[in-house]
Amino acid sequence: MGDRIKVAFQGERGAFSEKAAHRLLGADIETLPRQTFEDIFEAVVAGDADCCVAPIENSLAGSIHRNYDLLLESQLTIAAETNLRIAHSLIAPPDVPFEQIRRVYSHPVALAQCTRLFKEHGFMEPAATHDTAGAVRLVMERGRNDEAAIASADAAKIYGARVLKDNVEDNSQNYTRFLLLAPPARIPAKPARRWKTSIVFRMPNKPGALFRALGAFALFEIDLARIESRPVEGRPWEYSFYLDLIGQQDEPDVAHSLKNLVQMADMVKVLGSYPTDW
Repeated sequence: MGDRIKVAFQGERGAFSEKAAHRLLGADIETLPRQTFEDIFEAVVAGDADCCVAPIENSLAGSIHRNYDLLLESQLTIAAETNLRIAHSLIAPPDVPFEQIRRVYSHPVALAQCTRLFKEHGFMEPAATHDTAGAVRLVMERGRNDEAAIASADAAKIYGARVLKDNVEDNSQNYTRFLLLAPPARIPAKPARRWKTSIVFRMPNKPGALFRALGAFALFEIDLARIESRPVEGRPWEYSFYLDLIGQQDEPDVAHSLKNLVQMADMVKVLGSYPTDW
């Protein structure tokens, strides 16, 4: 990937995705903020970035479905994953007191994860924006004395704002799983103690088809970590199944399971075989 890796992420400086990029690849990287999930995939395809970091699942809000769809459409491979604790802070310009806040900006998912804050302080009104860190930038640019944002404490440092209250999320067990995505040729080799393989497959629309598909893994006692269904565009009531299994795709038992699945499925695509302790 070169001496200084370029990593695209969705959001603005200080976003949780940027923090995940540093956790995965260290401090000595160049992070490239992009507005949408589509933009981060395109940045890699166009060569503007070596790789990208995308959220795929939140422990409270569930799956980020758009990124599942983009994974299927793209030629990028999952190189690694990390689970990031999402700690939300209430952030305002330096001279704005807590009692004066009337409007709080953030991403809709972040606002939904902080409902207790608004119930306990009824004078605050939530307002949706495209990004948590972008909400901090917004309130700093507007400079009002009655507005705040919900974002990471890192975003407050970046934009010169002040944290009024830490850990305003309703549930402390709030984690997001992020994937490191890159073209196969750019994925660095790295030893690992534990591996995960992610695939997507489609089965014929017949009774028992999914049961037989999962049986391909049960036969070899493969540990299935997760399964998710997504509608197939243009084919009503037909689905693609995204599956995470424990193991590396070239391990004999995993390889035999995948071979059996290929024989019965309409389509099988390996999205990546990657270390889980990167």
